[in-house]
Amino acid sequence: MLYYLFDYLEQEFNLIGAGVFQYISFRAGMAAVISLFITISLGKQIIDILRRKQVGETIRDLGLEGQMEKKGTPTMGGLMILSGILVPVLLLAKLDNVYVVLLLIATIGLGLIGFTDDYIKVFKKNKEGLAGKFKVVGQVTIGLVVGLTLYFNDDVVIREYSEEHVLQDGEVIATYEDVKSTKTTVPFLKDNELDYDKLFPFLGHDFTWIIYVLVVVLIITSVSNGANITDGIDGLAAGTSAIIGLTLAIFAYLSGRVDFSEYLNILHIPNLSEVVIFCTAFVGACIGFLWYNNYPAQIFMGDTGSLSLGGIIAVLALVVRKELMIPLLCGIFLIENLSVMLQVGYFKYTKKKYGEGRRIFKMAPLHHHYQKMELHESKIVTRFWIVGVLLAILSLATLKLR
Repeated sequence: MLYYLFDYLEQEFNLIGAGVFQYISFRAGMAAVISLFITISLGKQIIDILRRKQVGETIRDLGLEGQMEKKGTPTMGGLMILSGILVPVLLLAKLDNVYVVLLLIATIGLGLIGFTDDYIKVFKKNKEGLAGKFKVVGQVTIGLVVGLTLYFNDDVVIREYSEEHVLQDGEVIATYEDVKSTKTTVPFLKDNELDYDKLFPFLGHDFTWIIYVLVVVLIITSVSNGANITDGIDGLAAGTSAIIGLTLAIFAYLSGRVDFSEYLNILHIPNLSEVVIFCTAFVGACIGFLWYNNYPAQIFMGDTGSLSLGGIIAVLALVVRKELMIPLLCGIFLIENLSVMLQVGYFKYTKKKYGEGRRIFKMAPLHHHYQKMELHESKIVTRFWIVGVLLAILSLATLKLR
């Protein structure tokens, strides 16, 4: 909204300073500041309101040190994160940008699914929350919307330049064509582009969209659930998400710029730079939430926050065309998910074979395994963050390591 206001003031009244809103870097910085201000300033009020309404977390005794002390801690803190994202994006981003619109749909849609789950748990006193099948239906629906839009919308293009173009005084002198394409990036390969349209040539173009949409649905569902599982100890999900969001902001900025995409020989995606504003608001909201969610947490994000965080990260990776890098960049989410699947699978296998279930880990997800080893929560979270930073650096290194 502010973008359009100051654009109007500059065009009609030549207002001095209004032109600064044309710069992505300025609006991205403002988005981060506003997001931090909202989450931190409103956080205390939201916590007090939730406490008065007795919106406390129900704790299942897992025998973990300090666990029962968290009983009654307010949950649904994801509302702080959603506010910290939505307000600055609505104020500062171009709302006719297809990528921003998709991210807003994913944020609100997954936020509503998570909120419904938290509401049932807290107010209806039903520990099971929203039935799993309804969660999946909601995630799949959002995945379908995102996948179909990315495949069929005419504004979702990549820019291909002729071989004769040159850079002159910082300006591109070139001939180019904006083309519909399902190309994505394959990390660590020299010719690192994969085209979904050519992946299954026997299907033909008329059916390739089905494969692409199914991939999008799988990614959104998997990553949102991965963030949900990771949200198990104070600060882990929010801190990890902030690291991932900052990395995706860098990818979006580079791919959205002609000069950097040319220098790095990566896909140039027109209008993608606007996504940086969403990314910085996302990072600001996560960091602002950590003000109250660091150990010992004053509030939990609940499914309202965790499902949204994972879904946003998935859509960001898709629009930046880095979805094949998710196992690396979101390695913390992946490891947490794998630990659960391995634990459950091995337990069932050994119970069937030996008549007694056995475990690989002391407890799953993996962060609970380390708690059982009597490591303090804050130490576990800090070490997971360090691993997350290393994975982010390695992800950025793929720009050159091919």
